[in-house]
Amino acid sequence: MSDWFIYSIGFLAQFFFGARLITQWFHSEKARKVETPSSFWKFSLFASILMFLYGYFRHDLVIMLGQVLVYLVYIRNLQLQDKWTSSNSKVIYVGVPLIIAFYLIFFSNLQLRDLISRENIAPWLVTFGIFGQFIFNGRFFYQWIYSEKNKESSLPLGFWLLSMAGAILLLTYGIFRKDPVLIASHCFGSIVYIRNLYLMKIGYEQAPTGV
Repeated sequence: MSDWFIYSIGFLAQFFFGARLITQWFHSEKARKVETPSSFWKFSLFASILMFLYGYFRHDLVIMLGQVLVYLVYIRNLQLQDKWTSSNSKVIYVGVPLIIAFYLIFFSNLQLRDLISRENIAPWLVTFGIFGQFIFNGRFFYQWIYSEKNKESSLPLGFWLLSMAGAILLLTYGIFRKDPVLIASHCFGSIVYIRNLYLMKIGYEQAPTGV
């Protein structure tokens, strides 16, 4: 499969990841506080499917693992917002991953050893990338626990701090891998993360203090 086609899938995935951030950014700027629209999670689901395929075609365990880790968290947040049952795309969000899993189990020739072999990528770099993915995607588990506790889907301060830390690690990984998709996405994402941290700082400063 040609590189241009593979990179096209990756950049298309990042287009939807970028769309979720821009949408969230727009809502937050309008409200002057950090908001979490349901479109953030819908874009996340669609982009995650595409990014997993990109990782598969690139033989990149780090990318594939990152998408698997958080997929159900996206769905749970839609449920918390009462948007999951009303979504017309549920069949796609559930059916496509099942089809991909069926293909990987029964038809794909790609083996785990192919994803971590020295010919494809150095083992130390795989370890570094997986660590970056755990930090980066750990933000969604933190966000999930926070949202479950408050019975409301939201993006707390810790989410954005973990986003910045994970983005730096994965940007470094992308540079070592010479992966333009990862480099572009984490450079752009960092801008939005910093802006949301600034909006939260303003919110804390303007919050009334108790007597």
